[in-house]
Amino acid sequence: MSTEKITLAKGLNMGLRRAMEDDPKVLLMGEDVGKLGGVFRITDGLQKDFGEDRVIDSPLAESGIVGTAVGLALRGYRPVVEIQFDGFVYPAYDQIVCQVAKMTFRSQGKSKMPMVIRIPFGGGIGAVEHHSESPEAQFAHTPGLKVVACSNPVDGYWMIQQAIACDDPVIFLEPKRQYHADKADLDDTATPDPLFTSRVVRRGSDVTVLAYGPTVKTALKVAEAAAGEGKSVEVIDLRTLSPLDMGPVYESVRRTGRAVITHEAHVNLGMGAEVSARITEQCFYSLEAPVLRVGAFDTPYPPSRIEEDYLPDLDRVLDAVDRSLEY
Repeated sequence: MSTEKITLAKGLNMGLRRAMEDDPKVLLMGEDVGKLGGVFRITDGLQKDFGEDRVIDSPLAESGIVGTAVGLALRGYRPVVEIQFDGFVYPAYDQIVCQVAKMTFRSQGKSKMPMVIRIPFGGGIGAVEHHSESPEAQFAHTPGLKVVACSNPVDGYWMIQQAIACDDPVIFLEPKRQYHADKADLDDTATPDPLFTSRVVRRGSDVTVLAYGPTVKTALKVAEAAAGEGKSVEVIDLRTLSPLDMGPVYESVRRTGRAVITHEAHVNLGMGAEVSARITEQCFYSLEAPVLRVGAFDTPYPPSRIEEDYLPDLDRVLDAVDRSLEY
């Protein structure tokens, strides 16, 4: 067994490389993904090693990128397209919702759509508007799409390969503030968790905190701070947003009696609303307090100087934990 310390960016790069080595039908497309290696360098070195036919620098046209990938997928390829920033996905929204999500159902399963749409999402990098958004609920609400969000380097490595191997279209969300933030030990001989599963990442007994993508790190910091005050917080990384894997969530909430969910997207009609509804439906008699949600405010993303006041942070999530425990 050999282990290597990697960042999320490196894990994704290694996962893409391994998928391309394993299957010649895997190809990458997007703005600046080839020569430049992507604005976050996720595809660095791949065009040099696999050639311009498999790592394709596209025009600045998201609708064209995804539309071309639809044709490639129908012809037996496994395209992985990069949307350079979350807020740039909307020109391709028509293609994603009207073609990508519906093709398999429209053909009664005869036409598969094995496509991965990589979207760096979330804030925290001091960027201008359209570069820090969290559009995940819009895709999770669309039948026919799978939606996953990695939160750490090891998951990045395995989940991108699993998404590419999936015969259904996968929206693959990458927390851009985590790309180069932390390192973790990767054992590439390990057996990874299945793609569409949630995971308990810290055990606790007093309250369950649910998170995904960039807020998993925040939730773990909350659990650490709460432990210093004698409170035991269980943290669950949802990992998959559509389909939601609620089994570990129900088991946890039935033990703790309390749940807080946090995400960077604004609260109104966000993923937290769906998770909260499901917990209330299935765990009603176990709940000692209402399910609480902590997210961004219901305004467009603000200028970067005040983004840290806009996004859920340790203090806001810890306050929700305290409020839950006060009931």
